[in-house]
Amino acid sequence: ELSVSLLAVIVIVCGLALVAVFLFLFWKLCWVPWRNKALSSNLAVLRSEAGCSKGSMADKLKDTGAISFLEAAVKISHTSPDIPAEVQMSMKDHIMRRTRIQRQTTEPASSTRHISFKRHLPRQMHVSSMDYGMDPPAVAEQPTSIGRIKPELYKQKTVDTEDPKKGAEKTCGKINFTLKYDYENETLTVRILRAFDLPAKDFCGSSDPYVKIYLLPDRKRKFQTRVHRKTLNPTFDESFHFPVPHEELASRKLHLSVFDFDRFSRHDMIGEVILENLFEDSDLSRETSVWRDIQYATTESVDLGEIMFSLCYLPTAGRLTLTVIKCRNLKAMDITGYSDPYVKVSLLCDGRRLKKKKTTIKKNTLNPTYNEAIIFDIPPENMDQVSLLISVMDYDRVGHNEIIGVCRVGVNAEGLGRDHWNEMLAYPRKPIAHWHPLVE
Repeated sequence: ELSVSLLAVIVIVCGLALVAVFLFLFWKLCWVPWRNKALSSNLAVLRSEAGCSKGSMADKLKDTGAISFLEAAVKISHTSPDIPAEVQMSMKDHIMRRTRIQRQTTEPASSTRHISFKRHLPRQMHVSSMDYGMDPPAVAEQPTSIGRIKPELYKQKTVDTEDPKKGAEKTCGKINFTLKYDYENETLTVRILRAFDLPAKDFCGSSDPYVKIYLLPDRKRKFQTRVHRKTLNPTFDESFHFPVPHEELASRKLHLSVFDFDRFSRHDMIGEVILENLFEDSDLSRETSVWRDIQYATTESVDLGEIMFSLCYLPTAGRLTLTVIKCRNLKAMDITGYSDPYVKVSLLCDGRRLKKKKTTIKKNTLNPTYNEAIIFDIPPENMDQVSLLISVMDYDRVGHNEIIGVCRVGVNAEGLGRDHWNEMLAYPRKPIAHWHPLVE
């Protein structure tokens, strides 16, 4: 029995030894060459990918998930064994070292002054710091991202489409008048001479024209010519006198409204003429004849007045300063013939109001002077996305405050509002002042 048990132990030991030898030979002959081949091919693929897409790999390594990305990249398949940890760590160190050499610039930190501005931005707009790296961004830009150039905002409008109202304007004949200023009596004399080629307003193919004369912004004092019956080429030859100081002539406008008289209904307006610069043709020291086209209009234009303000932007501080200087010739909103104006400035971003600020109230005046600065903190990368809405309001102690007129400045504004904004950006740290007409 002892010999049998010894024999069994010997047989078992010999069998285990044979199995171990068989496994060692199998590992030497099959597993090691296959593993080395797979490892070399995987390393070649990684080197080619790293050489072809350095920018995208560098951007991915910036994220916190860079390590997990590398670990997934060096796997051969889900069923194959992992590459040894020493090889993975050497590959990570190599790629991280190359990425660190390529991108050594630091991104500027956003100022704490702009935190409130970014907090008010819409959620779909992701405010990101400016990228000063040499590599192009790997992710495509979203159309609503803040701080990126939008080519459509910088397209120059053609002359034909710049002002659609100009193409729609049509003339309704011509009118001839003279201007002369009496320096001794400080009186402007307007003499309405004649009109030609007026449109027919009656069924008989004629009109009954007359002219109303205003010296804006004063609409209380108005004059009117006699009505001429059944004619399209009336001769008026009537003079009217407006007392006005010489220093105010530059800010006054002559407004002529041509009407067709109707005995049984409301008078029809034929058109109007607005002469903004009274010194355009002469110094008014002698009588000067003026010809103007009568512009088509259905209602009399209302002059709401003008506002003067300056814009100044400091790119390094991200600070926009709007200084409200003064207003002139505002529309009277109270029964006293005056207004209680103040100015409200709203900061807009894609149609949404982010902030609003206002000046003090000036009582009983149509020509207020403010000289008050309104400051907004706007990062440089957001300047192409914002605009300012300037509203001149009439304060009312009882009831709601009324809007006298508004104007807008910004990249998306029209006319003088866009030009003023672009001039401010072209000359940073320099206040740029302009008069802006108010519109309804």
